[in-house]
Amino acid sequence: MRRPLLQDTALRYFLEVVRSGSATVASERLHVAASAVSRQIAALERTLDTTLFERHPRGMVPTQAGEILAAYARRASLEEDRALEEIQALQGMRMGLVRVVASEAFANVFLPQLIVRFRQSHPGIVFELDAQPPAVVSALVRAGDADIGLRFSQAPEPDIEVQFSQPAPVLALMHPGHALARASGLGLRQMGEHPLALPGPQTTLRQMIDAACSRQQMRLQPALVSNNMSTLHAFAMAGGGLSVSGSVAVRQLRAEGRIAAVPVTDAGLDLRTIEVQTLAGRTLPRAVQAFLDLLKQHLPEGG
Repeated sequence: MRRPLLQDTALRYFLEVVRSGSATVASERLHVAASAVSRQIAALERTLDTTLFERHPRGMVPTQAGEILAAYARRASLEEDRALEEIQALQGMRMGLVRVVASEAFANVFLPQLIVRFRQSHPGIVFELDAQPPAVVSALVRAGDADIGLRFSQAPEPDIEVQFSQPAPVLALMHPGHALARASGLGLRQMGEHPLALPGPQTTLRQMIDAACSRQQMRLQPALVSNNMSTLHAFAMAGGGLSVSGSVAVRQLRAEGRIAAVPVTDAGLDLRTIEVQTLAGRTLPRAVQAFLDLLKQHLPEGG
């Protein structure tokens, strides 16, 4: 019979070094001696007959073999957590943890409302909701630090399974009494004739807008730039001018009649999608899968 390749302690120490980039930092987080961490890493390298880290004066960087082992270690850790949760909750979803990371547009209103709905049936389930830029969303899912990622995307991500995808058209936002509130569509050039509140340049939405402006050899001069979506929405609702958003982020505001939204028609602004992401190859815990199913059910409402 083939002997196990790894020991739990060695795998745990190895993964902490990958995360921290340092045996010393890993030892502090694990509350063990740095020499113990180094011995476990060295033993792993002897067992595998390969180098797992490149040693540099400022830290340790996984080699290609180290990256492969790290991906296995993350999945093994997540599978162990899932098994323990399933054993503890055999009589129903009476306990469990669901870790969600999402772009701010979803974290402000949509996800909290959905979490409340889910916990009405499963009050023992605890949630962690982290708002992060799109690239960080995928990185946290890939690292096993989040169970579900919800973000805007324009290209495939490695080691990520897309559980749900739908187009995310760009909308122009304004006060319901604005002169353009009843328009069937608006172009960026027309929008530029009014005060604008735009997201920051690191967001996919702003990058798409800037690219569309570049193709048309035009430049928008915003009156307000903010990385907080609620701030942009408030600017439009207060009658300050126009802003932009995806539909899910303003679904509730539109339903309440507090904001008007008109499609932005410029070419290239239809390339963004909403994606629900999980780690490829991972079996999700029961509570995570149940919330994922609810998420996929309610995202399509209203586009």
